[in-house]
Amino acid sequence: MKGTIQLIQITPQQLQETILAGVKSQLEELKKEFQPKEPTELLTRKEVSHLLKVNLTTVHFWSKSGKLKRHGIGNRVYYKRSEIEESLIPLK
Repeated sequence: MKGTIQLIQITPQQLQETILAGVKSQLEELKKEFQPKEPTELLTRKEVSHLLKVNLTTVHFWSKSGKLKRHGIGNRVYYKRSEIEESLIPLK
């Protein structure tokens, strides 16, 4: 029959140990590939200007021109650190 497994000369204890060993090895493989999600770090305009070592006018200009993506809550403007880092382009 397809899909039928017969266990001959194996004790329940041996079966349990074999299953646990298989599960442990799979968990170890998952741990190697798993990257915990880091929370999004939000920066203010002032923090961005300090990070990039430019003045607030430059941050405002880059935001208006689309070089930096801004996010808002109420009247406040924030920038995601990951997006700031992605906006940096390599020079030749």
